[in-house]
Amino acid sequence: MTEFDVKGWCPGALRPMQSGDGWVVRVRPRLARLTRAQALGLCDAAQSFGAGLIDLTNRANLQIRGVSDAALAPLQQALAALDLLDSDADLESRRNILIAPDWADGDDSARLWAELAGRLAELPELPPKMGFAMDAGPAPVLSNDPADFRIECGQHGLTLRAEGRALGMALQHGQEIDSLIRLCRWFVDTGGAQSGRMARHHAPLPDWAIWDAAPAPPSRAPFRAGAMPLGLVVGAAFGQIIARDLAQVLAVSDVPAMRVTPWRCLVLEGVTAAPALPASLIVTPDHPALRVDACAGAPLCPQASVETRALALELAPMVDGSLHVSGCAKGCARARAADITLIGRDGRFDLIMQGRTDATGLSRSQILTRFERL
Repeated sequence: MTEFDVKGWCPGALRPMQSGDGWVVRVRPRLARLTRAQALGLCDAAQSFGAGLIDLTNRANLQIRGVSDAALAPLQQALAALDLLDSDADLESRRNILIAPDWADGDDSARLWAELAGRLAELPELPPKMGFAMDAGPAPVLSNDPADFRIECGQHGLTLRAEGRALGMALQHGQEIDSLIRLCRWFVDTGGAQSGRMARHHAPLPDWAIWDAAPAPPSRAPFRAGAMPLGLVVGAAFGQIIARDLAQVLAVSDVPAMRVTPWRCLVLEGVTAAPALPASLIVTPDHPALRVDACAGAPLCPQASVETRALALELAPMVDGSLHVSGCAKGCARARAADITLIGRDGRFDLIMQGRTDATGLSRSQILTRFERL
């Protein structure tokens, strides 16, 4: 198997990551929301200091790609002026907090996000990719999104649940973050750092709580492109937005703010009808480009040996189920198995169908011919 480099941390704005097209600078907007001014400023920064592209991540963050060495400091200064920069890199790296995107002012999800964000310094030193989910709405909506510790709606009130465990502990109002921080300390004290993630840590849960609280059934589905009560949901193929196109939409609409979701889409608050949109922004819920996952691929990622996204777009109309095209064996673009997976290896592809290897060493043309016959 081709060797690849597994990064042990996630990029930030103060601690960016080098990629094949320059620095990747990740912005973690508070409550996953940007005001109109912040969103327009971010679009301008992506065009002025990067390649003009903004990625939506599965942790509801935003990434500016293609930042040169010379542009990095001016970009950070621009983000600070927009109030999108943390006070230091350590706190930034800890603020991996997902929030149910339909939170409202003063509700439990917003209250708990704000309290945890204000108490990050109390957390023990956790592995850098660990994160949290504040999913305290009427039913969980983030169950399939990445988090190690979840505060979510249970069958009889809010619960704290460790990832990989079916049941959690019932929470007392006002003590939720106290319990979360205590569970994080248990994780470290019992050797969890060696496991790296909560789902891989199999130590018995601490006996200072009763772990019998079931989460409420996940009756709410992730947002889909189109209109909803909160506003207009706008999707982007592979979660990559052309900054110029987004700025154009913001400029001609009265949207007061924009929310970021972990589902490769944005919510334009208060927009009830779709304005004229550039082709890169999608409001059709069943658009084929929104059903496929593909990483940046070559040449943008030095780990990848194949181009991914153009191939994925060409295959999308041919595939009924889920499709994942990965530039290497890491599979960064999708955490869970897809019906069909293509994995780049030494400039060609291995084909995985329903979890089983179907063919290896396929060229791009061989793949297209095969799928045209399905």
